[in-house]
Order: sequence, then structure tokens, then C-alpha cells
Amino acid sequence: MQHSRYTGYKSMRQTYGFEEISLVPGDITINPDQTEIGFSVDRLDFPLPVLASAMDGVVDVEFAIALSKLGGLAVLNLEGVQTRYENPDEVLAQIADAPPEAVTGILQKVYAEPIKENLVGDRVRAIKDAGAVCAVSVTPANTKKLSPLAAEAGADLVVIQSTVTTARHISKSYRGLIFTEIVKQLPVPVIVGNCVSYSACRKLMETGIHGVLVGVGPGAACTTREVIGVGVPQATATMDCGAARDDYFRATGRYVPIITDGGIRNGGDLCKAFACGADAVMLGSILAQTEEAPGRGNHWGMATPHEALPRGTRIRVGVKGSLQQTLFGPTSVTNGTQNLVGALRTSMGVCGARNVREMHQTELVIAPSIRTEGKAFQFAQGLTK
Repeated sequence: MQHSRYTGYKSMRQTYGFEEISLVPGDITINPDQTEIGFSVDRLDFPLPVLASAMDGVVDVEFAIALSKLGGLAVLNLEGVQTRYENPDEVLAQIADAPPEAVTGILQKVYAEPIKENLVGDRVRAIKDAGAVCAVSVTPANTKKLSPLAAEAGADLVVIQSTVTTARHISKSYRGLIFTEIVKQLPVPVIVGNCVSYSACRKLMETGIHGVLVGVGPGAACTTREVIGVGVPQATATMDCGAARDDYFRATGRYVPIITDGGIRNGGDLCKAFACGADAVMLGSILAQTEEAPGRGNHWGMATPHEALPRGTRIRVGVKGSLQQTLFGPTSVTNGTQNLVGALRTSMGVCGARNVREMHQTELVIAPSIRTEGKAFQFAQGLTK
């Protein structure tokens, strides 16, 4: 699916987003309830291959507890309002109520409040005391300071996350963040992201990390592609990083899962992500629409409040149903945004995949118009956009 084209100065290859591809049914079909969809990171096992994005409109303590009880994993942003304010709910209400023209300035002001290190342990312990699995997210700049505090408080997993993350970073500092050292220092598994290329993914895996986030710019609230022009469509990014994972596994015998992060609007996109090679998916806007999400039907990215170059915006996604309904149904909508687990199991059954690794082998076709094929009546009645 990688076609190169020479332009006279550089060669470019065709890349694809989820809306441009489709899955080919398998030669056998499998009962959906016989499919295996579990996800593992190092020694941690999860019944659902679903992570919630480390965004303040998606994950707070209560949401993390709720998703963990359902079998998934929510990632709490340690540099967001949860660790800057004793009562973050008041701040979240202020953000939700802000008019569109003022929201970026309000976000910048809200996130100018210093991080309070005591709140890091408080939030982690609140999740653990409820019997839930606790994952936290930090940026590279704050990893050395905040991740040991979270681990000491009982966090089960640390995600080191930035817009683009590489194993080799050039800066003026004498010693930057060295992943091989962080992995040895922290007593918990480490996931790193985000990346979109084979080489960057392979080099990250070689540092000893336990998982990789894939995706730059496809998120619903992200404007990285508009602001700095960087990004690769998610279907291609997932396939390239999946190839890196498989080659690394063949070379070392160590399997490092990849997690497609961003750009998943519905069950169809989610199923395509797994067919492209994902071991799990990280969801933002879909989960921001749940009753349990703290954003009150609003969603904004981690880079939105940047003081100098904000990349993102608050979007209104609305509240559509419960977390249970979104993941397992029963669905009250026909656009694929509810019963995501049922969609995945059904798609795997149709494609003849008994587990996620077999789903990776599903045949893909380039089909930019297949979503609208034969849908004239839906268009005429405003049912398809």
C-alpha cells in the first residue's frame, strides 16, 4: 500500500487515513463471542484493548476508576488540572462555560497554575484505593520529577508523551531524557509516544520501553497539522509502526505492543486500526461524550493551552450516553459511536480473526468512496455526512 511518486525534487509515497480504506471479509467467519480481544503491556493484562486519552476533558479520578472496572485503562494527565487544583471540577466547569472566542486564553491562564507535587500522589492513591489500575501521563520535560512520585504512590504504568517523541533528542541540556535509564529506574512498565514512522518506532522499542503510542495530528481536538504541518494519516502510521514491532519481535523475541492514538471516530475506524496492526487503541473524543467524562461534553488536547504556540482547540462533542453504553451498548445511535467492543468482535468474526494478532492479517483495500457507496437515500435524508 506504499506507492512512491517522484516529483522532480523529492519522492513522495501515498498514505492513507481510516476513511480511505476498508476491510475484506475472511474466507471463514467466527462467532463474535469466541474472539479474544485482550491486551497486555509487560506484566499487566487488560480484558479490553481500549485506553482513554490523557486529556483533562476525558479522564479524572472517577473516570479512571470506572473504565478500569469495565476492563480498560484510563491515563491520567499529571500535568493537567487534576494536579494543579485541589478542586479541579470548578476549573473544568469554567472551561466548559467559556465562549469559543475566549476559551484559548482561559485555558492558558488555567494551565499557568503550578503543578502541586502532593496532588500527584493524592490522585494516584485515590484511583488505587478504589481497586482500579492506575496509569499516568507525563511529558518528557517532567518525567524525571513526576514519574517517581506517581510510582511511589502506587501507579501501575507510566506514559511518557509528547506531540512527537524519538529515542534520540538533540538539545542544549547536558543530559536529556534517556529512555534506557528511565526504564531501569521506574518499577513499572513505560509506554512512550507519539511516533508515526517505522524507524522512530523501532528505535524507541530498542530502548527497552514496553509500548508505543502511534499518531501525530489526527485527534479531533488537535491542530498540529495546521499549525506546524506535521503528521501522517493514521492507517499508514499504524501499518508502518506495526511493521517495526513485528521486525523487532522477530529479531529479539520481545513483543512491544503499539497503541493507535487519535483519529478514531467510530467503531469502523476502531476495527480498521486493529487490521492495520494496532494492539490497542487510545480514544479521546468518543469517550469525552460519555456521562462519566469530566469535560461536560467538551474535549481539548494536551497542547491546547501552550503559552506560546497552542496546537488544539476546545470542541463541543456533547454527552451521548454512559461509558457502559459506549463500550458495550445497547446502542441508541446508528453512527458507530456506541458498542465499540461489539463492533470489534463482530468485525473480527466477519474477517475470520480469532484474536487481535490474527486481525493484523486481515486484507485491506483502498476504498475512498466505500463509506458512501449506495447511500443516496441516506444523503437525501441527511442521515450521512
